[in-house]
Amino acid sequence: MGDSVPFSPGQTVSLTRAITAEDVDAFARATGDTNPLHLDEAYAAKTRFKHRIAHGMFVASFISQLLGTRFPGEGTIYMSQDLQFLKPVYLGDTVEVIATLLKYRADKAIMSFDTAIFNQRGEKVLGGEAVCLVTDVFGAQERYKRATAAAG
Repeated sequence: MGDSVPFSPGQTVSLTRAITAEDVDAFARATGDTNPLHLDEAYAAKTRFKHRIAHGMFVASFISQLLGTRFPGEGTIYMSQDLQFLKPVYLGDTVEVIATLLKYRADKAIMSFDTAIFNQRGEKVLGGEAVCLVTDVFGAQERYKRATAAAG
């Protein structure tokens, strides 16, 4: 990696996303997951959720967005992602996606992250751990500084 500053456990980065019907519909088209719980308000009204909910994997994909574009950034390769879906995410919700560096193995260029997603009420809706290969990531520390400065 092109960074001279070592990575430190505890480094955290986040992003915020609004959950829209258009995005959920596009995800359904792209994946073929047309479960009416995600697409049909009348159907969803008869379920325990009472309203349409976003696909869990759609919401989880924001972790990929965060790791692949913010920190570590471009060139990040997923090795694994553990997920626990804790609460539904409804259309109209706003979620905050947070990744916290747990461990960096410089000898293998592997990073492990605690990953969490919270709704606008501060409720944790998704948790997990990601492991990424970062041999082709350059400038990650600089992106981290910019991302945390923008959020501060």
